[in-house]
Amino acid sequence: MAEKVLFKNINDPKQLEIETCLKNGGYNILKKALSMKPEALIEEVKKSNLRGRGGAGFPTGMKWSFIPKAAPRKYLVCNADEGEPGTFKDRVIIEKDPHLLLEGIIISSYAIGAYQAYIYIRGEFVKGARILEKAISDAYKNGFLGKNILNSGYNLDVIVHRGAGAYICGEETALLESIEGKRGLPRVKPPFPAQVGLFGCPTVINNVETLAAVPAIVAKGGDWYAGIGKGKSTGTKLFSISGPVKKPGVYEVDLGYPFKNFFEEYAGGMLDGKKLKAVIPGGSSTPVLTAEEAMNVALDYESLQSAGSMLGSGAIIIIDDKTCMVDALYILVRFYHHESCGQCTPCREGSGWIEKVLHRIEKGKGVPGDVELIESVANNIMGRTLCPFGDALAMPVLSFVKKFRHEFIDHAAGKICGRAVARA
Repeated sequence: MAEKVLFKNINDPKQLEIETCLKNGGYNILKKALSMKPEALIEEVKKSNLRGRGGAGFPTGMKWSFIPKAAPRKYLVCNADEGEPGTFKDRVIIEKDPHLLLEGIIISSYAIGAYQAYIYIRGEFVKGARILEKAISDAYKNGFLGKNILNSGYNLDVIVHRGAGAYICGEETALLESIEGKRGLPRVKPPFPAQVGLFGCPTVINNVETLAAVPAIVAKGGDWYAGIGKGKSTGTKLFSISGPVKKPGVYEVDLGYPFKNFFEEYAGGMLDGKKLKAVIPGGSSTPVLTAEEAMNVALDYESLQSAGSMLGSGAIIIIDDKTCMVDALYILVRFYHHESCGQCTPCREGSGWIEKVLHRIEKGKGVPGDVELIESVANNIMGRTLCPFGDALAMPVLSFVKKFRHEFIDHAAGKICGRAVARA
C-alpha cells in the first residue's frame, strides 16, 4: 500500500477549517501549479493516467485536452451528485477535507483555461453543501479564489449548485441541464460537453474524487502517480463498503488490491454467523459477482471487467447467505424505475415491466416464461437509451438472473424461499 493520496489528513477533525488545512500544507501545491503552463499541467495528468473516479473510468488528461484552446469561455463542473446506491466516498472528502477538493478544482480550472467553476452537489447533502460554501468563502478571503489568485493574474469563481434529489442528474449532460435551470434530462451526444457544454460553452465535468487527486499529481508528478496501482489502473482509489461486514466504511487502497485482502483486512470480514453469498463491486449498477468470483478478483478496472463486472464508483455492497436475491433485485429495480427520467421508451417502459414481473415472481405468483421475459426486456434496454441509465438497470438484472437463476426459477414456480420481504 502506497502512501495516502486522498485521505492523508482525513482523520484530523479540524482539517475542514482553513487554518488547519494551511498548517497541513493545503494550497501549497496551488502555488506550483500557477507557476506552470496549463499545457504542462495537462501533460502531467496525462502521464499519471488518472481515470475518472465517478464510474466511467475515462482518462482525465485526455478529457481535458479535448477542450478547444481558442474558446473565449470555458467551464469546469465538479460532479458531487453522489446518488449511486452503495456509494458514499465523495461525501467523506466534501465533509472532512473540502479544501483538498477546492485546490484540485482551482488547479484543474487553470489547466483548461476556465474562469468559472461549479460544484453540483446532491440535494440530500445539506451538511456537505454548507461545509463547501464555508470553505469557498474562506478560500476567497485568503486569496485562493477570486481575482489575481496568489498574484498569478489568474481569476476563478466557484459556485455551489444544489440538486433536488434526482438520480439522473448524476449523468453529466442532465447535470448541465439542471445547472442551466432546466429539467434534468440527458442530452443527445454528440456534441459532447467538451465542445458544447454548460451554457453552450466547452466544459469539463469531473468527479469529486478525480479532482481531489490532482494536487498530489502536480506535487509529485504524473510518473509517480502512474507507478501506483496495477497496469492501466493507476493511483489509489476510495472504496466504500456496506452490508453485513464488521467494519463498513470508506477506505483508500492502491488500485489492483486483492478484494479478498480488502474484505478481510479493512472491512473485517462478515459479521458473526453470516456467510458471504454475493458482492456488487462498483455500486448498484454494476453486475453482481458470486462469493467465489469476488474472492479471486482484484480491485481495478481491468480485473473486474475480466470477471464480468465493473469497478464503477468503487461502492462495494456485500450480500449474505440469508438474502433472497429475487427480493434484492426487486429493491434495485424499484429504485431505477422510480428514478428513470422517462425520456427514452426502452428505459421508461422496460423498467416498469421488469418491476411488475419481479413483484409477482417474488410473491410466488409467477407464470411460465417470466424469468425469460425479464431477460428479454433487459436485453432490449441495453444500448438503446440516450444515457447509461438504461444499462445501469439492465446489467444488474441480467447478472442477478444469470448467477442465481435457480432462485428466480423457484420463485416463479411458487416455491417461496421464506426470506423475501412482504411488499405491497
